[in-house]
Amino acid sequence: MKMGFWFFLTASLLVSACASQAPSQPATDVSNKDSAAGKLVVCSDKTTASVACSNTVTAVFDSKGRLWVAWVNQDHVYVQRSGDKGNSFSEPVVVNKIAEPIIAHDEYRPKIQLDQQGNIFLTWTRSLDKRHTGHIRFSRSLDGGKSFSEPVTVNDNQDVISHRFDSLLVGENGEIFIAWLDARDKEKAKTGSAEFLGTSLYYAWSDDGGKSFHANQLVAPHTCECCRLGTALDLDNLPVVIWRHVFPGGIRDHALIKFENWQTPGELRQLSHENWKIDACPHHGPALAIADDGAYHAVWFSGAESRQGLYYGYSTDQGLTFAGSMHFGGQGAMHPHLATLGQQVAITWLEFDGTNTVVRLLRSSDAGKSWSEPRQVATAAGPADYPYLVADRAAIYLSWRNGQGYQIRALESF
Repeated sequence: MKMGFWFFLTASLLVSACASQAPSQPATDVSNKDSAAGKLVVCSDKTTASVACSNTVTAVFDSKGRLWVAWVNQDHVYVQRSGDKGNSFSEPVVVNKIAEPIIAHDEYRPKIQLDQQGNIFLTWTRSLDKRHTGHIRFSRSLDGGKSFSEPVTVNDNQDVISHRFDSLLVGENGEIFIAWLDARDKEKAKTGSAEFLGTSLYYAWSDDGGKSFHANQLVAPHTCECCRLGTALDLDNLPVVIWRHVFPGGIRDHALIKFENWQTPGELRQLSHENWKIDACPHHGPALAIADDGAYHAVWFSGAESRQGLYYGYSTDQGLTFAGSMHFGGQGAMHPHLATLGQQVAITWLEFDGTNTVVRLLRSSDAGKSWSEPRQVATAAGPADYPYLVADRAAIYLSWRNGQGYQIRALESF
């Protein structure tokens, strides 16, 4: 079954009719002529619509090597483009012209992807009136980022419950895949006597460029409630999703599903085996990257008493088994992310050295079989966002925002 945009548009207008309007002319962003040397795009005025003053930043490169960033400021999602790897940015363009409460902190952030034609797609989580509730929102641009469609709600369950932690993929043929954590099954179970652990993983997909979406479909029940998803596109142009799962006995380790086709999730496989038993959500999701040779590379966090900290593993059989299970990072290491480029694999994460927030980096040049010594590549004395890695066809880059501003920097420059 397929639901057209008009259905979601109606719901969108109902919940946003009383919201305030966005500024008609977006503010000029700050140019950063020294980002190759690691200089920040500095936030000089927090009321300004600038990537430097945003709550969160998500970066991606398009097929032509141009950098795109999406970020949230004052209840609006903005998009900017850079043709010189972040040395300077275009004027920010507002995505949702009508303001709406957007969850944009920690592992919540807007997602941005582009197809081969340069069309732009975004998702984010809109906050609702009750605590820990939200709707998954979607918008697209078919004119190269000059304008964006009216945001629509992707989850077809419209209850004021948790639909959060969205993740976005765009297929080689323009397929759009959106996955999220959804509480509808947990709420339904409350009417009976059976206990429902965690929430559920749902998805929707579009085969017409986001004009409409197929009906929401369950991927797996019993997911951890509030940890980000890791998603990537396999070489056969099908989605792979990893997440923290609630296994029998209250074990919250990680699971993986590779889709058989766009309509059919595959078999659930256990990715990590730390045997962490906890009756709570650690707000600490995994990350996934699929290399050019088809190898899966994953990083995650465990709080198990005997296996605590950050871990890395790789799979050469589409997730059936994971080798390595390498522990990395010091005490308090958190929120790892990774990217691949050819045989290169890079991992970044945060630590706190007692005074400063520290960004650290590990690199492998042989597909994860051996690793460099960890390096400190950035610090912040105050609040800082989580570091992310993003790659174009030539290099891997660190994307990071701290209390001073935003920077994106090629790893080779460290």
